[in-house]
Amino acid sequence: MDDLKKMYRTVMADHFPPTLTITLGDQSLIYRKRTWKLPQADGVLEEKGLRYGENPGQEAALYELINGNLVLGEGQFIRPGLGMVSAITEAEMIQEGKHPGKTNLTDVDNALNILKFLLAKPAAVIVKHNNPCGVAYGTSLSDAYFRANRADRIAAFGGAAVFNRPLDKTTAELIAANYLEVVAAPDFEEGAVPVLAKRGNLRILKVPRMDLLESLRQVRFLDFKGLQDGGLVLQQSPVNAIQKKEDFIPAVATFQGREYRMSRQPTEKELEDLYFGWSVEQGVTSNSVLYVKDECTVGIGTGEQDRVGVAEIAVYKAYTKYADALCFDRLGLPYKDLELEIEQGKRNIQEKEEIDLKAKEDKAGLPGSAMISDAFFPFRDGVGVGLKQGITSVVQPGGSLRDYEVIEACNQANPPAAMVFTGQRAFKH
Repeated sequence: MDDLKKMYRTVMADHFPPTLTITLGDQSLIYRKRTWKLPQADGVLEEKGLRYGENPGQEAALYELINGNLVLGEGQFIRPGLGMVSAITEAEMIQEGKHPGKTNLTDVDNALNILKFLLAKPAAVIVKHNNPCGVAYGTSLSDAYFRANRADRIAAFGGAAVFNRPLDKTTAELIAANYLEVVAAPDFEEGAVPVLAKRGNLRILKVPRMDLLESLRQVRFLDFKGLQDGGLVLQQSPVNAIQKKEDFIPAVATFQGREYRMSRQPTEKELEDLYFGWSVEQGVTSNSVLYVKDECTVGIGTGEQDRVGVAEIAVYKAYTKYADALCFDRLGLPYKDLELEIEQGKRNIQEKEEIDLKAKEDKAGLPGSAMISDAFFPFRDGVGVGLKQGITSVVQPGGSLRDYEVIEACNQANPPAAMVFTGQRAFKH
């Protein structure tokens, strides 16, 4: 067991070169490997790169683009000087904690991928294994974190919390009450870092150039996928067509010469939830379906093979997390701990039954929420999962041969649900 624990504490040496040059035709991109000189227990500075890759035993390296302006056709790619995660220096690594590995930094990067669309208000994104588990706007940064964490307290354990405003002491105190691996923000207000630093293994990162985050909305980067045989698939990163809620397209379809339209359009509040949800969707592994209410995630279904299944999983997760939040509010312990204490005879099963009944009566807070799908619904059964739970608005790309069926399903709901299209799929693999 000690050997297994040591495996996770070990920082691997990597054999990746200090620079990397990628040549595409007559254009070259030049990258510099990011390493940090960090003080050890004896005060000696030691140069380190990434802790390890996705797992211990996998060497990895982080490279920052330092030269080259790639243009392919009409597509212009990110130019040097926009570095954020890849540009973190010793100064921005306020506390290295266990020293970051690949997943820690890609979690922060994916949170920024979501936050670049959510800059209007204080926001918090909690990411685990490169997927958001809780995302929320708030009246303050502490309110945003409280809501994002409450959306999925279970998955947030050991995650990365990333913020779009300088982190204050009040928010730091909420964070310090939980276990996270990474906290990242554009800056830290006076008194915040000492509170966070009480968690000795916590990685505290100040993200450079976060002021440029919004400018990345319409700039592409070069996306690499390595294949088993050593081959590579290169692609442009996507550009979100929905830059504001006014960009949504009315849901209209024609079938056998008949035009199908929505019986009602989204309210302003529904549009806000739909835009918020579609922004979060940009960072969720496909196939995915999300539920959002009051600009906070309620349930996030990720990485499934069928759209009905992922819609159902998102509902299941909403109920599970809602019951856990109720249990924590009432009894001060997680729902799973309550089940264990009931098995041990320490608590009465009636307490669990009351929580389960409340979650069922409230439908986990799903009534009135927005349903977000990263691809079109091929049949009406997918959207039917959300309608059964009382969702009142839907956003999806559109483009299915059976769009008319989905429109009819929303119109026939009681009350009717509003739906808009994006005209763009949001797959992420």
